[in-house]
Amino acid sequence: MRIFCFPYAGGGASAFRVWPAHLPAEIEVCAVELPGHESRWVEPPITNISELVHILADILPAHSDVPLAFFGHSMGALIAFELARELRRRQQISLEHLFVSGFRAPQLIDPAPLMHQMSESLFLQELRERYGTPDEIARDPELAELYLPVMRADFALCESYSYSQEDPFDFPISGFGGIEDPKINREQLQAWRAQTSGSFHFRVFPGGHFYLNSTSRPLLLRVLGQQLSQAGRRAARVAAPQGTAYSTKITD
Repeated sequence: MRIFCFPYAGGGASAFRVWPAHLPAEIEVCAVELPGHESRWVEPPITNISELVHILADILPAHSDVPLAFFGHSMGALIAFELARELRRRQQISLEHLFVSGFRAPQLIDPAPLMHQMSESLFLQELRERYGTPDEIARDPELAELYLPVMRADFALCESYSYSQEDPFDFPISGFGGIEDPKINREQLQAWRAQTSGSFHFRVFPGGHFYLNSTSRPLLLRVLGQQLSQAGRRAARVAAPQGTAYSTKITD
């Protein structure tokens, strides 16, 4: 199996750097590095999800020699979902499993105000209160200068998203979240069930919005590994190469 991992707003491939050591050896972890993030910080970030998804869909077929799964947290969940839809439209790739984490089901309306249009002070306040973003960013002007434009661009990508009705997937979806997440509740996560005619798995873990970076990480990866192994057995195809994580870069 090969699992492509899509990061949260402001995050990058480093969020998944320790995953290979905690997943079965037959699972290859491919962490996606988006323009404007981490090692690609000199590139302008993409603020339109359709543009991003089309770029990703152009390069994914080259990596589909083994069964594929997607994992996305927060913004990454939305990207993974729409990318899976685009690949289905092109009749190129069908996933074995979609893992969505820390993001409401896409058919639900987010009643919160648009953060990407807020002033810097209000934007920082909302980041702290809704997502637990560290105060160090506000206190360090250089860090804020680098980090906040990327965050604002990522929020623009999510907040400009418009859901369109399509048939549900026929492969399994798992919805994960943090028990103490002030932004995403159980009902919003469970609503992902409507996006598949196959099986749906729901699990919450101790922690807040970024539970996957907390002490819950080992449990998350144990559950993820079990479900990926099951998906690999179902696929009945050639197993993924033994490997370590690498970052997949979007090309122009």
